[in-house]
Amino acid sequence: MRTTTVDISSFATPLDPLMVEKRLRALPGVSAVSANFTSASATVTHDEAIIDVAALARAVRDCGFHCRGEIVPRHVCAPDLPETAPEPRRGAVHRDHTAHGLRPAADSGGHSAHDDMGHGPGADMQAMARDMRNRFLISLLFMVPIFFLAPMGMDFMKMEPPFGLPLEPTLFVLASAAILYPGWPFFVAAVRALRRGALNMAVLVLLSVGTGYLFSIGSTFFYEAPNFYEASALLLVFILLGHWLEMRARAGASEAIRHLMDLAPPTARVRRDGVEIEIPTSAVVVGDEVIVRPGGKIPVDGIIEDGRSDIDESMLTGESLPVAKAVGDTVVGGSINGAGAFRYRAARIGADTALAQIVRLVQEAQNSKAPAQLLADRASQWLVLAAILIGLLTFSVWFWVIGQSLLFAMTLTITVFVIACPDALVLATPMAVMVGTGLGARNGILIKDAAALEDSVKLNVVVFDKTGTLTMGAPKVVQVVPAAGFDETTLLARAIAIEQGSEHHIAKAVRERAAGLPVATATDFESFGGKGLQATVEGRRMLSGNRILMAEHGVDLGDLAEESERLQGAGRTVVHIAEDDRGIGLIAVADAVRPTARQTIEDLQALGVRVAMMTGDNFGTARRIADELGIDIVLAEVLPGDKAAKVKALQDEGNRVGMVGDGVNDAPALTQADVGFAIGAGTDVAIESADVVLMRSDPADVVKAIALSRATLRKMHQNLWWAVGYNVIAFPLAAGVLYPVTLSPEIAALAMSGSSALVAINALMLKRTRLGPRPHRREGIALHEETARVHASA
Repeated sequence: MRTTTVDISSFATPLDPLMVEKRLRALPGVSAVSANFTSASATVTHDEAIIDVAALARAVRDCGFHCRGEIVPRHVCAPDLPETAPEPRRGAVHRDHTAHGLRPAADSGGHSAHDDMGHGPGADMQAMARDMRNRFLISLLFMVPIFFLAPMGMDFMKMEPPFGLPLEPTLFVLASAAILYPGWPFFVAAVRALRRGALNMAVLVLLSVGTGYLFSIGSTFFYEAPNFYEASALLLVFILLGHWLEMRARAGASEAIRHLMDLAPPTARVRRDGVEIEIPTSAVVVGDEVIVRPGGKIPVDGIIEDGRSDIDESMLTGESLPVAKAVGDTVVGGSINGAGAFRYRAARIGADTALAQIVRLVQEAQNSKAPAQLLADRASQWLVLAAILIGLLTFSVWFWVIGQSLLFAMTLTITVFVIACPDALVLATPMAVMVGTGLGARNGILIKDAAALEDSVKLNVVVFDKTGTLTMGAPKVVQVVPAAGFDETTLLARAIAIEQGSEHHIAKAVRERAAGLPVATATDFESFGGKGLQATVEGRRMLSGNRILMAEHGVDLGDLAEESERLQGAGRTVVHIAEDDRGIGLIAVADAVRPTARQTIEDLQALGVRVAMMTGDNFGTARRIADELGIDIVLAEVLPGDKAAKVKALQDEGNRVGMVGDGVNDAPALTQADVGFAIGAGTDVAIESADVVLMRSDPADVVKAIALSRATLRKMHQNLWWAVGYNVIAFPLAAGVLYPVTLSPEIAALAMSGSSALVAINALMLKRTRLGPRPHRREGIALHEETARVHASA
């Protein structure tokens, strides 16, 4: 199965994505769909063997929307161009003409390059906002003379038509100009929705504006009755104003993803056949020798073969200071080179680059739906139906039952149609999710879906896997204690023979301490998960591991037992070395605590979250570190295979548990937890077991992720309460329940548009959330003074 995010640039109302979801879900090979009005895209999980991206794009266009193909990072990914270039007004546009990279899909359906909404195929969110602004200004331009010709009861402002023209035909011409072109996107969207048996905001706009306009045409040319030209035109002006502000807010909400899209440079300098040439970044292939000059952007991922420099990866990982890179180190596409020059071998290109994976994660998170959103989607459709029924009931009661005038009954009916605001209800959650996930991405926190945001808020216990999260993850040998008859060199030589094939962090520390010593050949290796190793060295059975392993094999530690207890009480991890069932020495290892660990724990506790530490160390060592950091719960002597069980045990006690680990060794525990945090991912963000990927190795990012989740959920709740409360109050007011206090259609339109805009603007306020110091940014070759000092001391 493949997950693809496709662009849909012509959503007119927040309920339009539901039509696309329904259509795509019905396709064979599609297992999941989530479309988003705010991001103007849809994330589809599909079987490539059954249905490809081109077929998905055709299905979207069959719904009446324009689809420009798959969204990919600008410059990095080559477009999947059809074998035959499409005709000028057919097919999808070339990616270089768009606001971000697109993989065009061949259009075999003969669709015009301009969609039904009047937006061209290159129209991005900013372009659509400009188009809505222009429609608003045109409508306003013609509305002004209409207002002075028919000033809605304010006769002191009334003017006569120029040149002795008749009033009503003049109003008809001006109103047509103010309504038909400016309101065309809504009319088309309404017809499209009705043809597919759906109801959305556009239907209400068509009913309110269209009813008033068509009724007025009849009163002008066919029968005697009052007209609604000025009310219909002013109504549309306010609707267009609200949608323009809403689109501007949507464009602001997608700022983070656009920033990521544009990180990679458009071209790369490579050496092929001994000649240095400049080619498009999308043309770089694996194995190319890429040359990076001072101040330049790195085009794709690779490994340095010559040279060194300081690389600014802040825009990808959130690391505030540039990172020193030399031969053998990995560089990441989209990062910025410092003052050095180097060449490297391209290793990952296109969709395999770290940048493309980050963009994919952010897109999928922004298009995901929180549980509350699923309910809001269903409620919003019923809300449109309720508005239509209440509007018709309002007309019937006031005109036929109470006996009010046709003008009065029509006015209240139009007011009911227009005041309902399903848009606010539908936008309440996705706008907040989009801004929140975007803010997280800019700080090196990748939240995979909206459900993870909601679940993070509910956590009351966070479990840290000690090594690499609370500690530096680079233990050092601090003491070697040989038994009587052995010296330090002999002990280390025996130990390194056993540990030479292990990738465990303690084994690496022992090898580092024993560097330069001769290594004996070891055979018959056997690993005891989380306890240690056994091997045969020069005909002797050797054991290396913890106290439990020694006890299980009946090893006599003698005087070493007391020394082991002392070292463990001092917080050391002790490696016991035994030869033929007799202890021959101890190796004490210590791992430094991270500078931010204690503050992280205090911050979590201040949020009402208890902190647990999980480790394979003995209880004495674990307790010492826990006391130093102020940890609430200690889970010691935990074997790797038991981590998930420990998390489940905490859950069985009624806790909502978050697990912080490295995403590889801790995968089962991360999956078991209510929220899994993969820490220290760097640019390797494709960690399936985690719900939240923290790109840095800083435990403080866990606090930031929870704080961001709480801020986002708070905005979601504020928006939902506003949207529900608004509609509960609006309907009775619009229907005249408080008569003689009534609302005019114009005020209703202003309230409706303002409600949607308020929800969008409130979500944008999330951008003001501070998640710690902003990462240091730089362009060109200028380096921060601190970077220069780090470089000088290296």
